[in-house]
Amino acid sequence: MTERLYYADPYQCLFEATVTEVLSWHDQPAVVLSRSAFYPTGGGQPHDGGWLQGVPVLDVVERETDQAVVHVLEKALPDGARSTGVPAVVTGEVDWPRRFDHMQQHTGQHILSQVAERVLDAATVGFHLGDSVSTVDLDRAPLDDGQLDRLEEETNRVGFDNRPVVARFVNRDELVRFPLRKPPQVSGPVRIVEIQDFDWSPCGGTHVRATGEVGLIKIVRAERRGSETRLEFLCGGRALADYRVKNRSLLRLASHLSVGYWELDEAIERREEEARRQRKAAQMAQDQLLEFEVRSMAAQAEPLSEFMLVSRVLKDRKLEDVRRLASRIAEQHGCVALLGLAGEKGHLVFAAPPDSTYDLRPVLRQACAIIGGGGGGRPHLAQGGGPMGELTSVQQALDVASQMIRREERAG
Repeated sequence: MTERLYYADPYQCLFEATVTEVLSWHDQPAVVLSRSAFYPTGGGQPHDGGWLQGVPVLDVVERETDQAVVHVLEKALPDGARSTGVPAVVTGEVDWPRRFDHMQQHTGQHILSQVAERVLDAATVGFHLGDSVSTVDLDRAPLDDGQLDRLEEETNRVGFDNRPVVARFVNRDELVRFPLRKPPQVSGPVRIVEIQDFDWSPCGGTHVRATGEVGLIKIVRAERRGSETRLEFLCGGRALADYRVKNRSLLRLASHLSVGYWELDEAIERREEEARRQRKAAQMAQDQLLEFEVRSMAAQAEPLSEFMLVSRVLKDRKLEDVRRLASRIAEQHGCVALLGLAGEKGHLVFAAPPDSTYDLRPVLRQACAIIGGGGGGRPHLAQGGGPMGELTSVQQALDVASQMIRREERAG
């Protein structure tokens, strides 16, 4: 079993060890060492990064069969650092910024979870330390803004107290001495992480020496999930980076709107109200234009024995507008409307008066075949399309449809 140096000193980044096994792990070169400062993925905490003999460590995992720490490498170690009968000694270096970030987030989670129990009577039922944001799941929902504010304030107060954080292994018969926040999930000796006079938790992760090193603890999102609440939170360097990005965005937006950042809510509400008025005015103007087009097309309709025929190809229009045009021409002016839309693809919309006996679907099928597609719909309103959207192709499709309508009128 690998000796785990991070248990004794999570601040140790440089170490030497003997290669005890060279292997392949999911088709990547890997080694097992006599001892290691690299933390393997587990307990909600990601693995450490770093280097062995200058070779990047891509992953660190605990092998289930013997609890050995497997270091997955970008490439095989140099020949002199392989186990070939004579034990080879290698130098390892843990990526300190990544390690310290994990220490901040994990210790911050311990504080947050204990405060949630004390202030909200909410137990932590899940924890994940991600690359950019961490989460805890609490067995209580919903949580209002006041509760979240109190939780955040109390959590940071514990951090500012700069309470010592210590970790030690104890035998199971000694566990009764500690007011554990959760029961241990391992057999044998249990590693207890203690935040002085505040929290005692079974944990194998890496932690800071004192809560002040966690820095600011910020809840950035709360999401209800049934009877639970998921909190996203950031600690220390992550909280600073998040504040920097959001503050700059806030100031840029305020500058763009020519207001102070404290006036943004009202400024945005004014902009939204103005946008609503403009959309309403634009819709009214569009409706008026549509009515004008309906009357104009109906005035130029071709007279048939029973109805009038409108056939027109449009460009640079929305398909919904074409549908509205066709329907209104048919309903308001008693015309058969054959409208086409040319563009990247071809579209056809055919409409007939609702009280007519026309079934436009056979007409549409033949017209759609001209532009390489198909369609369907109701007898008085049918729609289809095809990949051939050139003006000439759509016009040809309408010509075929018009000829069919004329023949039907003559036959009738």
